[in-house]
Amino acid sequence: MKRIALLYLTVALLAVGAGQALAGSTTYTRAATRVTVVMHDPGCHWFSVGGKPKTKLVVAGPVRLFNVDEATLKVVGAGTVRRDGVGRTIALGAGTYTITMVGQAPDDNHLKLIVR
Repeated sequence: MKRIALLYLTVALLAVGAGQALAGSTTYTRAATRVTVVMHDPGCHWFSVGGKPKTKLVVAGPVRLFNVDEATLKVVGAGTVRRDGVGRTIALGAGTYTITMVGQAPDDNHLKLIVR
């Protein structure tokens, strides 16, 4: 009788332990926010936010910067320079970024992106 009770107790403890292991953590990893840069005159390139053009944008990170402009973008921030080709995305973490189009005219837009 004691052996059966011990067997049931062992099975019950294993079932509870397996349930806890499968439950995992309650913290969630934030999905990357998609930020799109588009061609729009005047001023050449803009952030597209809800269908409206903007030159400055603050978003909660991380970010996937999607380039649908007419040329490669130069992304400067945190001591690094990265390039984002047309139709490509790059991942950006927290920081302040200045975005310009490669070979752009001096009077075109200089975008500012702040990722928190």
